[in-house]
Amino acid sequence: MSFIGQVLVGLIALLHFYILVLEMFLWTTPRGLKAFGQTPESAQATRTLAANQGLYNGFLAVGLVWGLLHPDRQVAWELQMFFLACVAIAGIYGAITAKRSILFIQTVPAVIAMIVVTMAIYLQTDPPVA
Repeated sequence: MSFIGQVLVGLIALLHFYILVLEMFLWTTPRGLKAFGQTPESAQATRTLAANQGLYNGFLAVGLVWGLLHPDRQVAWELQMFFLACVAIAGIYGAITAKRSILFIQTVPAVIAMIVVTMAIYLQTDPPVA
């Protein structure tokens, strides 16, 4: 189960790197317009705001990768839980304020990963102190 949890965390990190690319570099392209349901005019007007959002998604992705690579199991778990919680909360806020599907794209996978990673670490012989 630990492997599955780490794969889920990695996939969520990749998703957020992809969102970074969409928001920072592809916002006004056909792919960006389609992904976010924007018109060319609205995308041009919000380009700077989107790049800022993309940067934050990049921070989430880097934090998840940090959690995957940290050598201390306790610290790795804490990092993963923190950044997955940030992803889940951002997804809830996005679903309320922007587009309902964000809940299923961000929040649901993050919560599933949190459950799987936590189950995996507690099924081992020496669970972390939480």
